[in-house]
Amino acid sequence: MSRIGKSIITIPAGVTVTEKDGVVTVKGPKGELTQELTEGITLEQEDGVLTFSRPSDSKQHRALHGLYRALINNMIIGTAEGFTKKLELVGVGYRASHSGQKLELALGFSHGIVLELPKEVVIDTLTEKGKNPIITLTSHDKQLLGMVSAKIRSFRKPEPYKGKGVRFVGENVRRKAGKSA
Repeated sequence: MSRIGKSIITIPAGVTVTEKDGVVTVKGPKGELTQELTEGITLEQEDGVLTFSRPSDSKQHRALHGLYRALINNMIIGTAEGFTKKLELVGVGYRASHSGQKLELALGFSHGIVLELPKEVVIDTLTEKGKNPIITLTSHDKQLLGMVSAKIRSFRKPEPYKGKGVRFVGENVRRKAGKSA
């Protein structure tokens, strides 16, 4: 059984956590995030340590206990250090470039794909000769970063025969054997 909700969160220096009317606000050097707490889950803060408590041991309260502890922990880490995701474009002629908050992709379609990214996400593209292009996304919001990187990956998911497509760096793509001769 998970004990995520019971574990404490230590607040790093430079990060402030405030709760007002069931809304938790986390401010840090990288930015500010807010999360609304469900009725019943309470947050106690003392000496730079956060603890969460639930009113009962019902299945719903146990699930929300761990959920909100994990969400607030991700907000604290994000505002203090930030999160990074790297995507790799595997395929002949696959290219990525950016200008401002617009990401331009060439993924083998008859047309290029242009994606407007939210202002909270910082983008960087790297293209070296002989290597696959790499897209680096950085943000203080882990949920938003995951949604944006999943959207980019959904344009051309890695296929199982040659492994071509957009994948996360370090992702293992299961390969299939082709036709038997």
